[in-house]
Amino acid sequence: MSSTAARVGPGGDGALVGPAGLDAEAAYRALAARDRRFDGRIWFGVTTTGIYCRPVCPAQTPRQGNVRFFAAPAAAVSAGFRACKRCRPDAAPGSRLWDFRSDLAGRALRLIADGAVDEGGVRGLAAALHVSERHLHRTLVAQVGAGPMQLALSRRAQTARMLVDQTALPLTEIAFAAGFASVRQFNDVVRREFGCAPSELRRTSAPALGADDPMLVLRLRFRPPYDAVALGTFLAARAVAGVERQSPTGDGGWRHERTIPLPAGPAVVSVEPRPDRMLLRVARVQLRDTAALVAAVRRWLDLDADPEAIAQVLAADPYLADPVAARPGLRVPTTVDPWETCVRAVLGQQVSVARARGLLDRLVERFGATIEGAGSPPDTVTRTFPDPAVLAAAGPEALSAIGMPRSRGRTLHALAEGVAGGALSLTGAPREELRAQLLTVPGIGPWTTDYIALRALADPDAFPVTDLGIRHGARRLGLPTEPASLTAHAVRWQPWRAYAAQHLWSLDPQPKEPR
Repeated sequence: MSSTAARVGPGGDGALVGPAGLDAEAAYRALAARDRRFDGRIWFGVTTTGIYCRPVCPAQTPRQGNVRFFAAPAAAVSAGFRACKRCRPDAAPGSRLWDFRSDLAGRALRLIADGAVDEGGVRGLAAALHVSERHLHRTLVAQVGAGPMQLALSRRAQTARMLVDQTALPLTEIAFAAGFASVRQFNDVVRREFGCAPSELRRTSAPALGADDPMLVLRLRFRPPYDAVALGTFLAARAVAGVERQSPTGDGGWRHERTIPLPAGPAVVSVEPRPDRMLLRVARVQLRDTAALVAAVRRWLDLDADPEAIAQVLAADPYLADPVAARPGLRVPTTVDPWETCVRAVLGQQVSVARARGLLDRLVERFGATIEGAGSPPDTVTRTFPDPAVLAAAGPEALSAIGMPRSRGRTLHALAEGVAGGALSLTGAPREELRAQLLTVPGIGPWTTDYIALRALADPDAFPVTDLGIRHGARRLGLPTEPASLTAHAVRWQPWRAYAAQHLWSLDPQPKEPR
């Protein structure tokens, strides 16, 4: 049965089909039980009220005959429903159910979330995907229930609502920060999405920011549990001097700062985990990049994962049951910049994490750019990661001079040339196509492409089976370590094999980067 039908309708076997792989009866049972496992996976509209809700909404359960199910909030809006004011569908964490898909709909949704429509319109999005606008629209309506423009408008409305709730910014500034072309469009879309004017959304004034506060302070929600200790350890071990740093907080937690590349220029952010949210402070950003920034941070810190759904799949395997129970909410940190993560994968081949970090420190020191207006102390975040065009112009000898083997310098240079020249597209292309292109670069093998898929492309089902750390973890659990046998066993972990890999890595006492 279809896993993404936007409305309940006939399936191939004659049954009624709803989103998230549920038939109409199962979807309604999830709604009636207020099953949190389906929060962020299905939405339902009530025809008698014109309102759409999350399955955990505390309102009275509607009659089944008055319910329509949707695969995305934008689909509900397209059908004429407005967001519930009690369960706030716009405030729910996202979903990773589309991330393992490499078809046209999955790629389009990821690009829309990254702001592709804001930058180039629907025409630019279609061009990036190498399809016609008509075919793109037809595919998304069939798969999601809404066209690309409606999906982009809903994204803008959700960003605007977050800024209205959490900041004291004037509504006019919020309109343009969220990506709207005009205040009139902002007003019209907000009325359609939420059933009221933007001024009515701000019932209480947001606290004014102090003189020492950054421009934006946002609270990004996630689904608990969230293993913040493991995440902080991972980020601290790989923090590159000048680009990022981590410091402890008074409550035993941590705060991580780094630069993030955005369309209008780099932003400097800090993230700090709280029990049910990630606190994001933005020290330097163009307001029109706010939506792209939030999407990048959510992807980087894996804030849209559903830990209960993932644990249910992984813990069904007796070999993984104990590790999953021991590390509830373990996330797969990915990237704020696919290019940066590709470089990390190449420089980390066959060396320890500490050795790879030293190479990256020198690479940034020599080829990174200083952020305009940034401070000068060496322990502050003041630099951006080197652009591919800069490394392509440097040449392989200059790259090798930072301390890596010449063969790896040639690999890095070839990769930089491919990305800078457009031969390698790290966004928009089907993952299998990109893997095939990467394998043509001398020095890049199957492990590197799998690792790039996991960290740079945020594929939740990527599994670098030949990685030494994964094989060490598999051995400790009594799993097969030979790649073919381990791959065959890992089929039962789909579509969350990247999370299984993260659990296996956590068992390796001496973790290393790619093998």
